[in-house]
Amino acid sequence: MSQSFSFAGSQLAARMQLREDLGKLTLRLVIAVLILLHGIAKLRYGLGDVIPALARHNIPQAVGYLVLVGEVLAPVLMIIGLFTRPAAWILAATMAVALVLGHPRELFQMTNHGGLLLEVQWMFLLGSVAVALLGAGRFSVGGVTGRWN
Repeated sequence: MSQSFSFAGSQLAARMQLREDLGKLTLRLVIAVLILLHGIAKLRYGLGDVIPALARHNIPQAVGYLVLVGEVLAPVLMIIGLFTRPAAWILAATMAVALVLGHPRELFQMTNHGGLLLEVQWMFLLGSVAVALLGAGRFSVGGVTGRWN
């Protein structure tokens, strides 16, 4: 009798682990793909509003190219699931800098519809923090045992 409970318990645990790994994959892909689109646009059309934001704070223009690490390299690593946690922290740092330098007066500004004006930026920031804390899961190149996943 205890074996049937043990077997049923292991099946339940396996299903729960599968759901957890699918949730990690979904979160990782949504955050990474959506921010990667911003990075691709910067590769194609230039840094856009990054340069004026840096100039307002007397930061050299060349520093702006670091945004490509956060919006291209880090998302690609997150998508494939390699060095996922460090990549997610890099993306979180990129978004924190973008919020502070690019939108210092609008950080908590509300819209007429009751949402945050910068809710997408906050979602990228906090979503990448969630990925950094959760790791990649088994559906990743690094796998669940990868030190940085």
